[in-house]
Amino acid sequence: MASPAARARTPTLAPGNSLVSTRAPKRQLGFTLIELLVVITLIAIAAGTASLALRDPEATQLDREAERLAALLESARAEARADGLEVAWSPVIEDSSGAVGDNKAQFRFSGMPPQAQLPQRWLGAGVTAQILGADRIQLGPEPMIGPQRILLSLGNQRVMLTTDGLAPFEVEHPSP
Repeated sequence: MASPAARARTPTLAPGNSLVSTRAPKRQLGFTLIELLVVITLIAIAAGTASLALRDPEATQLDREAERLAALLESARAEARADGLEVAWSPVIEDSSGAVGDNKAQFRFSGMPPQAQLPQRWLGAGVTAQILGADRIQLGPEPMIGPQRILLSLGNQRVMLTTDGLAPFEVEHPSP
């Protein structure tokens, strides 16, 4: 029989000690409220970012066309002022069938020297332009050209190019 001093020893966590509890510690099941809120927040941020990244391809194409036309108009405007030329821009009216041929111009810069060789076609199909309040955009030779607006359309998308006559043309998105 073991002595009373041997039985009164404090149990240790040493391997093989029979006095150590063999029950597994109680494990926590499930997630805390904070963990769930963090995951939901991350999912909401990812969904919002993805929805902003997915733009309508027509809107993207129309924005690209508007920025390109604004750059072309400013280039022709600078050329007109530098050389003292009377330069104008106008869209080409489509034929009665509504189609523009493969080699036909869709817009034109009149008064530009032949070596300028500015583009005369849209990058994509289906883009139409309408000058509001006039039949052409006057680009020079005067530095002040007067307020002018061009409405570009593609499908149900609309974009406006505007200038107050002194500032460069800029792209505006009309409110629906």
